[in-house]
Amino acid sequence: MKQVFFHKGSILVEDVPAPMASDGAVLVEVAFSLISVGTELAGVQSTGESLVRKALRQPEKVRKVVRMVAEQGLSETMNRVRSQTGQVLPSGYSCAGTVIDVGPGVTDIAKGDRVACAGAGYANHAEIVNVPRDLVARLPQGVRFEDGCSATVGAIALQGVRRAQNCLGETVAVIGLGLLGQLTVQIAKAAGCRVCAIDIDPARVELARQFGADFPINAGSGSPLSQVLDVTDAYGADSTIITAASQSDAIVQQAMEMTRKKGRVVVVGAVGLGLQRSPFYEKEIDFLISCSYGPGRYDPSYEEDGIDYPYPYVRWTENRNMQAYLGLIAEGKVDFGAMVDGVWDISDAPKAYASLQGEGGKKPLAVLLDYGKARATDKRQTRVHITPSAKIEGKIGVAVIGAGAFAQGVHLPHLKKLSDTYQLVAVSDIVGGVAHSAAKKFGAAYATTDWREVLSDDKVDLVVITTRHHLHAQLGMEAAKAGKAVLCEKPMAMNSEELEQLVTVIEETRVPYMVGFNRRFSPAAAQIKRALPGAAASRSPLVINYRVNAERLPPDSWVFGQEGGGRVIGEACHMFDFFNFLAESAVEGLDVQAVRAHGGRAVLRDNFSAILRYANGDVCTLTYASVGSDALGKEYVEVHCGGASFVIDNFKNLTGYGAKGVGWKSGSSQKGHIEELTAFAKCLTERGKWPISLEDLVSASRLSYEVADRIS
Repeated sequence: MKQVFFHKGSILVEDVPAPMASDGAVLVEVAFSLISVGTELAGVQSTGESLVRKALRQPEKVRKVVRMVAEQGLSETMNRVRSQTGQVLPSGYSCAGTVIDVGPGVTDIAKGDRVACAGAGYANHAEIVNVPRDLVARLPQGVRFEDGCSATVGAIALQGVRRAQNCLGETVAVIGLGLLGQLTVQIAKAAGCRVCAIDIDPARVELARQFGADFPINAGSGSPLSQVLDVTDAYGADSTIITAASQSDAIVQQAMEMTRKKGRVVVVGAVGLGLQRSPFYEKEIDFLISCSYGPGRYDPSYEEDGIDYPYPYVRWTENRNMQAYLGLIAEGKVDFGAMVDGVWDISDAPKAYASLQGEGGKKPLAVLLDYGKARATDKRQTRVHITPSAKIEGKIGVAVIGAGAFAQGVHLPHLKKLSDTYQLVAVSDIVGGVAHSAAKKFGAAYATTDWREVLSDDKVDLVVITTRHHLHAQLGMEAAKAGKAVLCEKPMAMNSEELEQLVTVIEETRVPYMVGFNRRFSPAAAQIKRALPGAAASRSPLVINYRVNAERLPPDSWVFGQEGGGRVIGEACHMFDFFNFLAESAVEGLDVQAVRAHGGRAVLRDNFSAILRYANGDVCTLTYASVGSDALGKEYVEVHCGGASFVIDNFKNLTGYGAKGVGWKSGSSQKGHIEELTAFAKCLTERGKWPISLEDLVSASRLSYEVADRIS
């Protein structure tokens, strides 16, 4: 299928694999999509910016990169940054079309329904989109696709009016008469308000007058403030809604001045927010920000998990705002079609975006992409071929399932470095653009959105699973049943029940199986292992202290949800495997303590200490904290045994005390990722023993479940 992308300041139309309907989502064949002039021009420009300019705009990301350099070194950091920069980025966030499939869990939308779709990353400029149910609204009878594709922007305008809490007969000033402003004017009129429509463009002011604005005000030919005061008997507007886009602080200050005492100012557009105390303070004005489409926006539990807000308590969610806006179109109270300045075929998307610059200084309000001409093509193909390369004899054919930041920043670059051993056959991802971009970048033969295709490909010997955690066990079992070797990122499974099912399949199929417990393969761990005095059964006991200073994540991060399982299961399993690797013994005792929030109201599940006692006498302590300083490195390990001590500092250097010949230093964090790939390749080519025994894989996993259970 065809999809539109931003790339280095330009527009690309690419043929990418079509999506499939995922859990709780709706698959839609798009008829029309709306190009949002302001938002999308900014998107094009941002992809053309240098890293320096982006850094100046986003200092918080600079701090994150600085920390990454300190922890992982410049080389590894640059690999991660390159994986995120120069990518093709999907464009669009508002479209309409016909439902062609629904995913599991969707019961109130059916094939053939005419719908509007919302959401950046979902309602893209693409022939087929996969959109979560709560971001899909049915089109009322009589509403055309050409009008329905504006539902996202319409919901934004409607939410701004709701935030202003306007009552019948009140005066509303609307500053900025672009697409959002014109829709706001019409919605405010439908709500029974008197509207002052303000802009410096006379043509846009005139259009607002045609849409019913009571007081069209040309800001370029007089003082908007005095004109608003004139029509409100010097009281000022009851509310002022800012739909303009400008970095200037003057607009918000002007809004304060033209709003009556105890009135409301609502910011919908992107404007400077340098507020002056007067008249904000003197008038006791309520200053409000309108969050996009409405309640539910940016809440993963609502948008992704489909958990709706109760109707009696949250009357107007983003989905219900979309429905209400579409209802206004159906009733003839909003005229979107009058604002459409151009309709382009999707193949001509670059020309459509070029038209946004306008001719003679006149920029269009709305431009649509039409998908009708492409309907004869096979849009539902889930595989797109990149290179016609044949399988090379003697190399391990690899398919990567899940092409997110980790895969593109770690595994795919390392597979490329090890191209003498591995051959990248396919990249699979639920998002077609992501799969296609990664496949092109790293030289795969094809990209696909259907992971089943790589399991049926006889050129694929090894499947690398780098999806979100909740899919690991299922994909691992399916790959093993297909006879593929498996390298799965941690965790191995999300719980004991999944683990038992997976182990049964592994034992039945006997395929080589490995979990990405990479730290045991690090240069530092290898040196310590060689330096330990004697075999595990005969040497003196080990005492290991492992401290993790983890990044603090927001409570709504996917890591803590159903897809992540929490940081104990999702990351601490690494540390438990490290302990098992050095101890070479069974755990016979476990003590766990977790930090509680103030007053003991809640457990901070990523702040805990776990002490493991092994049958051979070894004692290993993991201290995991997310409440520490960003200035401190992430991982610090002390290993003590038989008069010798070893210290690993963030896997960048190793210092030995009382142990001759032990010491290592690197400019970057070396946690064993490339070494684990090398070790697994040897296992596959020489048909030798697994780099990590199944017993060890299961042990580390079970430890993580037990610790997580004790913390909760």
